[in-house]
Amino acid sequence: MDSRLFRRAFGLDEVALVPTDKTCDPDCVDISTTLGGIKLSVPILGSAMDSVIDPKTAILLSQLGAAGVLNLEGVQTRYENPDEILTQIAAIPKQDYVALMQTIYQNKPVQEDLVKKRIRAIKDGGGLALVSATPQSAEWLGPIAVASGADAFLVQSTVVSVFFKTHDAGKVLDLKKFSETMPIPVFVGNTATYRVTKELLGSGIAALLVGIGPGAACTTRGVIGVGVPMATSIADAARARNDYFEKTNRYVPIIADGGIVNSGDICKALACGADAVMIGSPLARATEAPGKGFHWGMATPNAVLPRGARIEVGTIASLKAIIQGPSKTDDGSQNLAGAIRVCMGTLGLEKLTDFHTVDVIVAPSLLTEGKLYQKAQALGMYKK
Repeated sequence: MDSRLFRRAFGLDEVALVPTDKTCDPDCVDISTTLGGIKLSVPILGSAMDSVIDPKTAILLSQLGAAGVLNLEGVQTRYENPDEILTQIAAIPKQDYVALMQTIYQNKPVQEDLVKKRIRAIKDGGGLALVSATPQSAEWLGPIAVASGADAFLVQSTVVSVFFKTHDAGKVLDLKKFSETMPIPVFVGNTATYRVTKELLGSGIAALLVGIGPGAACTTRGVIGVGVPMATSIADAARARNDYFEKTNRYVPIIADGGIVNSGDICKALACGADAVMIGSPLARATEAPGKGFHWGMATPNAVLPRGARIEVGTIASLKAIIQGPSKTDDGSQNLAGAIRVCMGTLGLEKLTDFHTVDVIVAPSLLTEGKLYQKAQALGMYKK
């Protein structure tokens, strides 16, 4: 009889960071990070989602020290006037949105000229052009992205592995060959385990995204039951990254992707071992966000098995206020960069990688201890 042993895994809302024996002024800390040779003064990437990133927000994020990733298989590259489509998505009743999404994303193919146009718009606006595509489209869209001036190319799907079995040879992407032939950095995701992370690191990629199923709009965990809580995912991947570095002396940054709701989650993700975070719903709440107060996962329009919801996140502030502040709220939804600095100062950390030395503890009462009035009155940490 098969006997299973179950390992306890933890989400970001179940852990806490322990103060050290030092503190420092937040003005003295350096929160910059480098991903594939690209230096960001703020360790934040906007998710490759149509509700989050268009050329305008990609440019704005670059100006704020972060970066956005443009989805090369979304509405921006299928429609000449994507704003009309985004308005339709925001207006449709929730019981009808899946069918509309499938129609929007399946009935209009990606246009090569629009791929070029959107990337060039970002570059012409002085922004970093980070772009993404699924493994099945990478070999086609990669060279187009390079020719159009993209700064990095992200190969992203729900789960990526180096061992992919299929009857259709056209679906196979040789990650090692692709990484070697692309003249710009290749980021890959997503993974959630030590073993897969270590295998992917050997393919020559420039950065790795970690996280399966924790996104605010993602329903993968409910639809197919697959996923690992983020704190454990990041820590396991970071351990693989560190082991790989010891063996090869090549450091590959890890980007925590999903499950991040506020600034405290960002700090905990960095302490678990990430070098940057990719966030969607926190940025979808910006006044400039293309989703118009709504947010959806990119597996939502899947023709066979949709795995994402369209959620209403509302609009709270400008992208500048969300990234750089000043914050007008007490719930960690604004001035994300400032919160990272204050956290580092509180823990006595001077550079971002010092986060990896912080003691992280399991703390199931972190969000409830002493917060009776906040919960009862829907304030602060319990603000709806």
